[in-house]
Amino acid sequence: MSETVHNRIAVLRAERRVSRRELADALGVHYQTIGYLERGEFSPSLYLALRIAEYFEVPVETVFSTREFPRIV
Repeated sequence: MSETVHNRIAVLRAERRVSRRELADALGVHYQTIGYLERGEFSPSLYLALRIAEYFEVPVETVFSTREFPRIV
């Protein structure tokens, strides 16, 4: 069983014109952490996942999933 956590952080950032650095500063993490998350190289703690969802004002399920999100065409 794969323990990959898929996310839509990059999509949400692009939609809202937020840089990795801006998001990282708002969350109190290093900007590279956002890149690691977006590429799936790092899975967030529950606390960080909830904070990211709160930042974008969406449910956590909108940002993170254990299954791949469908492609937006």
